[in-house]
Amino acid sequence: MSTITTRDGTRIFYKDWGTGQPVVFSHGWPLSADAWDPQMLFLGQQGYRVIAHDRRGHGRSDQPWDGNHMDQYADDLAELMDKLDLRDAVMVGHSTGGGEVARTIGRHGTARVAKAVLVGAVPPIMLKTEANPGGLPMEVFDGIRKNTAGNRAQFFKDLTIPFYGFNRDGATVQEGVCLSFWMQGMMGGIKGLYDCIAQFSEQDYTEDLKKMTIPTLFIHGDDDQIVPIDAAARRAVEIAPNATLKVYAGSGHGLTTVEADRFNADLLAFIKG
Repeated sequence: MSTITTRDGTRIFYKDWGTGQPVVFSHGWPLSADAWDPQMLFLGQQGYRVIAHDRRGHGRSDQPWDGNHMDQYADDLAELMDKLDLRDAVMVGHSTGGGEVARTIGRHGTARVAKAVLVGAVPPIMLKTEANPGGLPMEVFDGIRKNTAGNRAQFFKDLTIPFYGFNRDGATVQEGVCLSFWMQGMMGGIKGLYDCIAQFSEQDYTEDLKKMTIPTLFIHGDDDQIVPIDAAARRAVEIAPNATLKVYAGSGHGLTTVEADRFNADLLAFIKG
């Protein structure tokens, strides 16, 4: 397995396949780089270099007790990009990974980055506040914390249903997709996954979005039950200075998996455009 060791001694697992312009993927919670398999295979076959890492505390990366916060996640990703000497990269982030992409650019700039894609992403902020009345109340995230700490195996299994929209009329539950989600989630360390909940829910990415001066595409399903579109992409696209929004009507949170062909085509068109 390929890893780098960060400045604080944490080993970060990553995949690095192919040649050409690099496309760097950041996964959602509680997943791993494997969540991007449909995109990495597709773009690799199209002549791109595809890179995806397991966030610290997730997947095959180390599980440190400390450092499980968004600034450190961003620093880890920037360090990986530096060590691989990536240039003209396209950064792609799903859900929590969208926050990671925004924070990486916010903290480390765009010298290595040509474009960004944020899909079902958490910015600008998920939590309901006075400034963000359309957000979700703290009780929602406290419930996620309670279920993660109390019985994450069952919770992750249950979470797959709304995550992929399998609870909607006419949807067919894809057991393999659910099992893959569960296996990825269970690979992570409980402390890192628990700490990450605050990072995807309470972090305010407004200032990071303002620094995303590169062409940025937001893709979001308008039936996303995990990260509702109105408080997320519809607000974020007004903050990022060079952003556009593509809405998938009727789509849910896990569209990169259950609508991979459609998403892959849109991703490729944006990269080439």
